Amino acid sequence: MSVASLRRAARESVGGLPRAFWWLWASTLVNRLGAFVATFMTLYLTLDRGYSASFAGLVAALYGLGGVISSLGAGVMTDRLGRRPTLLVAQASTAFSVALLGFMEHPAAIAAVALLVGMASSASRPAVAAMLADIVRPEDRVRAFALNYWAINLGFAVSSMAAGLIAEYSYLAGFLGEAVLTLACAVLVFIKLPESRPVRSAAEKAVDESGTGAGLGTVLRDRRFMSVVGLSFLIALIFTQGSVGLPVAMGSAGFSPGEYGMVIAVNGLLIVVLQIPVTRFVEHRDPRRLLVISSLLAGYGFALTAFAGPLWAYALTVCVWSLAEIVHSPIQMGLVVRLSPVHGRGRYQGMYTMSWAVASLVAPLMAGIVIDRHGAVWLWGTTGVLGTVAALGYWLLMRGPRLDEPTPPVITQGPVPGAGAPGDDGPQEARAADARAVAP
Repeated sequence: MSVASLRRAARESVGGLPRAFWWLWASTLVNRLGAFVATFMTLYLTLDRGYSASFAGLVAALYGLGGVISSLGAGVMTDRLGRRPTLLVAQASTAFSVALLGFMEHPAAIAAVALLVGMASSASRPAVAAMLADIVRPEDRVRAFALNYWAINLGFAVSSMAAGLIAEYSYLAGFLGEAVLTLACAVLVFIKLPESRPVRSAAEKAVDESGTGAGLGTVLRDRRFMSVVGLSFLIALIFTQGSVGLPVAMGSAGFSPGEYGMVIAVNGLLIVVLQIPVTRFVEHRDPRRLLVISSLLAGYGFALTAFAGPLWAYALTVCVWSLAEIVHSPIQMGLVVRLSPVHGRGRYQGMYTMSWAVASLVAPLMAGIVIDRHGAVWLWGTTGVLGTVAALGYWLLMRGPRLDEPTPPVITQGPVPGAGAPGDDGPQEARAADARAVAP
């Protein structure tokens, strides 16, 4: 490939996005560079503090429960208070609670603070997704979500290696390091990111105050969106097995933690290398068919683990479901935005985030019960069934109204005003395109 072709490909991959998006992208990268707690919590509790594996599992479950609790509340805050205030509160709270967790000694205190960390760290997700939808044009959203997902995985890959070295020196240094980077992320948001929440007309404010607007009840009654949330839960159950069921199965097969680390590293490596070019290839194709195909790849990619013997075979199965993850994640996030009314994006994103948080609670229980009672082969067979059910669900939704049509907003009268940063017309263009898309 010539230099000119590479430059053209780079422009098509990262060009045309507003400045505010890149500041949001940078804050995501900085945030994930400090991801220490989620990676090393279990090792910290069992190796450094000497607690049992059962207690470590309880703390991990409380961490996930915190995400379930905060998802909907953060979604409501995102719509009512704004994207920027929600991000600032979430990130400042995360920095404080993570630092506090490093100093906790009593088991009850550790469990309680872990719940707070889970709540605070998950609260920023609806705001990030809503802000991204606000500032990026509809035709660029799949690409923007892919770039954001790429930043998450790049930051996590770097932080995992750095956290391993830090943990050998001091676990407390890891907690404090994450707190400092999260606080730096909050400062970046405060300085560089303007509020992007669409300005409401008087009629829209009246509808919202009367309780007939895009409240949580409206989200729950949106059958098409809730169907997508349910299918997302099934997909999340599958993908979570990469960090829950796979290490247990490989350990039972006689592989060491280091060998599991080598296998799962393939996932992060493929995402970093392939996310952008694969997204360029699929972003203008039918999202519904891509969701069907990626669901099957995810389910049967994990199902192939039942036939894996040598280490390279496990790595090969990771390649299959990693490709599914690369395709599914940005397409699904773009779909959630398209199905969300403009003034209800926070609540809709909160409901979508909750599906993954609940899956993070259910998946470990599912893996433990199935492996203990029936063996790992049955777990991988279950993932194949879940992938088939999810694919069938997307196919059935394809037979109804088009999935990539947006949900009509609460009020369609009048223009959607912009509130972007000076010199940055990304939010206004995105909202104008949304208004054209949903106009009667």
